Amino acid sequence: MGQDTILSTFGPAYREVAVGKIATLATQAPLLLECGAEIASFPLAYQTYGTLNAEKSNAILVCHGLTGDQYAASDHPVTGKPGWWEMLIGPGKPIDTDRFFVIATNVLGGCMGSFGPKSVDPVTGKPYGLHFPVVTIADMVRAQALLIDALGIHQLFSVLGGSMGGMMALAWATLFPERVFSAVPIASSARHSAQNIALHEIGRQSIMVDPDWHEGRYLEAGTFPVKGLSVARMAAHVTYLSEEALHRKFGRSLQNRDQLSFGFEADFQVESYLRYQGAAFVERFDANSYFYITRAMDYFDLTQGGLAQRFKGTKTRFLVVSFSSDWLFPTSESRTIVRALSAVAANVSFAEITTDKGHDAFLLDEPEFAAIVRGFLRGAADKRGIT
Repeated sequence: MGQDTILSTFGPAYREVAVGKIATLATQAPLLLECGAEIASFPLAYQTYGTLNAEKSNAILVCHGLTGDQYAASDHPVTGKPGWWEMLIGPGKPIDTDRFFVIATNVLGGCMGSFGPKSVDPVTGKPYGLHFPVVTIADMVRAQALLIDALGIHQLFSVLGGSMGGMMALAWATLFPERVFSAVPIASSARHSAQNIALHEIGRQSIMVDPDWHEGRYLEAGTFPVKGLSVARMAAHVTYLSEEALHRKFGRSLQNRDQLSFGFEADFQVESYLRYQGAAFVERFDANSYFYITRAMDYFDLTQGGLAQRFKGTKTRFLVVSFSSDWLFPTSESRTIVRALSAVAANVSFAEITTDKGHDAFLLDEPEFAAIVRGFLRGAADKRGIT
């Protein structure tokens, strides 16, 4: 296992930034992906926070959403912004690094140092692009399991994540039940809905029609599908919010003007906000990774063969969390998970947080959510004997 710092290239300006710890995961046999391809000796980028105890019993794996990365509780090297879960992870915080050892990875297929479409194909000497094998949530989890093996950890105290991260928490609990003491899927689902698959396809198509995409070979062409990826991000960002949140934050307020322009510039603040979100996103994310990660979410489905059967005999403790205004992963989908767990007498708690912040609430300051996570982890740690 390596602890190297490597450089990776981002955005239309192709800036190089250090992306932190890299584990080169080599196994006796190649990792067989669900698509049938095999990969061997591949990098997985990660960050850790806190200290692993002598028993190696206090490790928590936090799994990121679609556009997240390993910088859960430290400044992002591209944007300089705080980690996406910095409000939850740290000394004395709900995920208390005085008590727990926290691991965050960049998923397989990602663009922050892990093996993905930006990686160089040793056969061609060029970036894989769309020749990279299609990966699934299960593939991402199996790659993480190799990292956990390399760290010498037999059982994770907990696996937590929101949105796609919640899918990964569920996949961990079903693929490696004996290795997960507790799991916290947040604002997530046991399968991706038709609506969400459709929304992802809109994003992918917006990238594909950008003339700078070059069928995924933009790095070779020296271009970047800025416009397409920006529009994909704008469309997706709307789904992360609620109508109430948009109205509360923007309403119909005008942007830097007193009257309508009767044109197609950003008359409204909400338009300017979305354009900013799109422009900022292309500085830190790879368009092809967007293809692969959205597709992994689309393929996710634990309901085949019966969802309850997936959890039969599980000893894992679960906390399932949803948010009242989340229309992307509504509470009904979390309740489906809870019913399946209850059907096999699993140890499961459920909380719906009342908020108008929509799907992104798990990334925002929600005191009730933070308190529930803190309480669950404390109780589970006491049961586990973690001091």
